[in-house]
Amino acid sequence: MSEPRGTEQPELEGTTQRLPVLEKSQPGTGPDRSAPGSGTPPVGEGGGGREGRFWSARRVPAGIVALLLLGLAGLFLYDIASVRADRPVMSWRRELARQLAERPLDDTWVLVGAGVAAALGLWLLVLAATPGLRHVLPMRRTHADVRAGLDRDAAATALRDRAMEVAGVHSVRVRVRRRRADARAVSHFREVDDVRTDLDAVLTDAIRGLGLSRPPALSVRVRRPGRKE
Repeated sequence: MSEPRGTEQPELEGTTQRLPVLEKSQPGTGPDRSAPGSGTPPVGEGGGGREGRFWSARRVPAGIVALLLLGLAGLFLYDIASVRADRPVMSWRRELARQLAERPLDDTWVLVGAGVAAALGLWLLVLAATPGLRHVLPMRRTHADVRAGLDRDAAATALRDRAMEVAGVHSVRVRVRRRRADARAVSHFREVDDVRTDLDAVLTDAIRGLGLSRPPALSVRVRRPGRKE
């Protein structure tokens, strides 16, 4: 009875070590995806192409534009209904029609109004053509029906934790952007070049382990701590 338990224990330990990796995906299976012949290739071997950025819902700009248009349309409709009911036209619409008819096109206020309208239109076009959500980094897709993203602050925290494991690193600041990851470390012992080499290797491996669709380029700088006065 002791031999079966002895043979099962290494399999359980091996399974618990492979669970966080999740490099292979096979629909309809459990956590163990290491079996050969899987229908989906593992991450890093063609299993996921480059994913585009996540699109923002743009709820605030859309809500502001909708409220403005609704208010303006309601005001005009009320005035038109008032005229149809044999009531006088509102003074603001009469004044607006007079100003538009009398002011020349090169008038200062006409140019200012046209500039504001053009700026607002350009802003709306930019919002409609750009995805937004710059703080979310798209990850490689390993399942056809699942798409994941990683917050840039979370990615920076993960890289910082890995950098603090390097011998000689006293403190480190990591900033992750869309195309670049900057690491600024302070070394209180060991040679600066050695620490920089180890940091570059460790952070390169850490960025690869994040599973990002477009891994950012790495920039590492190491310096000695400043002298205390």
